[in-house]
Amino acid sequence: MSLPVEVRPVRSKAELETLITFPWTLYKDDPCWVPPLLSMQRHKFDRHKNPTWQHLEGEYFIAWRGNQPVGTVAAFINHRHNEFHGEKLGFFGAFEVYDDQEVAHALLTTAAEYVRAKGATALRGPATFSTNEECGVLIEGFDDPPLVLYPYNPPYYARLIEAAGFGKVMDISSYYFTLEAAQVSERVQKMLRVVRKNNERRGIVVRPPDQRRLKQEFAILKDIYNQAWEKNWGFVPFSDAELDDLVANLGTFYDQRIAVFAEVKGQPAGFLLGLPDMNQILRIAYPRPGKPELLTKLQLLWHWKIRPKINRIRIPLMGVRAEFRGIGVEAAMFADLYERALTFAPQAGWDAADGGWVLETNEPMHRLCEMFNGVVYKRFRFYERALGDK
Repeated sequence: MSLPVEVRPVRSKAELETLITFPWTLYKDDPCWVPPLLSMQRHKFDRHKNPTWQHLEGEYFIAWRGNQPVGTVAAFINHRHNEFHGEKLGFFGAFEVYDDQEVAHALLTTAAEYVRAKGATALRGPATFSTNEECGVLIEGFDDPPLVLYPYNPPYYARLIEAAGFGKVMDISSYYFTLEAAQVSERVQKMLRVVRKNNERRGIVVRPPDQRRLKQEFAILKDIYNQAWEKNWGFVPFSDAELDDLVANLGTFYDQRIAVFAEVKGQPAGFLLGLPDMNQILRIAYPRPGKPELLTKLQLLWHWKIRPKINRIRIPLMGVRAEFRGIGVEAAMFADLYERALTFAPQAGWDAADGGWVLETNEPMHRLCEMFNGVVYKRFRFYERALGDK
């Protein structure tokens, strides 16, 4: 007979470290899991250092069988989300668990009870800790390791969550692109010719970031992003502190060759930001508890700059101001990045790109991705459960 499950809130630094490092035990035999840098995880879960916690109210929990941790979850209220959307939602995140329905049910019930006591009418997730960070449950694409800033989980997570009373609220797709598929496509070549003519007619100019004023460039990015997605499902605007934190974190991954800004008759209109898939070399360096992080970072540098092991990029952020939509700005940025990639990608060793996230309701972006011969290869899902009275 197995020991009973006990879910307890995290109350010490040692317990927080147990929560942070639990995935190394859970995924130790999973060839697709990519271990993150522990310093970044500790920063993310530190309520004093992670600026997202400035507008969160929440708790971390660990499920135990005896003295063994068997699952984790975070339960929280995102006040910024609720104010922006006029909702009373609670969220769960940091959801990691063995294939054990009893444990999963205990964790999610604890999360539900916590947010209901705070006035939430529904529990949504997973999100760690907003839609600007890792979120969603992977439901398709388990045979391919996650890219940088993507979540990852075993296939059984969806089953455990659904059995705990949650239903689908939104699916998100990721597209896979290759330079080869675009080069041989007459449709893509025809579209590029149309885009060039449209840019000239509309006054659309696509440019790379100005390396001398990156802080100002990222401020433009934040302004466009917050305006571009304000009506999107689940969107929460970046705060100034969150943007500063994002810029600091992206310093690890940023590559000016895969970032562009668009202007229409001199006015900032859109941006597209790509990142090298650093997860490919994190899998090689394999950061883990007890391993000096300096050694991991030296291995990352070696496989990134000296003996490159990265062959794909991810495009996680893109936005166009509402007043400039429908005139070809999105296509202009995609086309510019594609044409420049023909020059620098072979030298860098890149031959593929990931475009995500794309909400299932975002038909214009689905059409644009398909125009560039993109193929959906990963899907993620948000779940939600209504919370009745006790």
